Amino acid sequence: MASAKTDDAVREFDAHVLPDYSAELDLNRRYLVVSDGLCKVLDYSREELIGKQLDEITAPRTNTIPVTFELFLRNHYMHGVWIFVNHSRNVKLFMRYEAWLRSDSRVEWNMELIGAGA
Repeated sequence: MASAKTDDAVREFDAHVLPDYSAELDLNRRYLVVSDGLCKVLDYSREELIGKQLDEITAPRTNTIPVTFELFLRNHYMHGVWIFVNHSRNVKLFMRYEAWLRSDSRVEWNMELIGAGA
């Protein structure tokens, strides 16, 4: 996935998350670009994910997304663990992530799968 250059000041932080799965989101938390791997692991087609809001595929009661996203926007960087649900909503996917706010106002996410379960 091609990406615009991220600001050097933000890139000084690096949690070394492998980009096994990647995505770009807009400031409304909607997917703009998704990797083939992310589509596959979440069991969505690219067409289904593009335009979908991050909130829609986050496991319920695992994160206060507006608060977390506001902190991210203040710092332009965040890393941690995010819990997604697959398309059928019967599997939770635990992903280690690292995200940057790029100079073009897109959010760049790199993720690696650390576990999954019902």
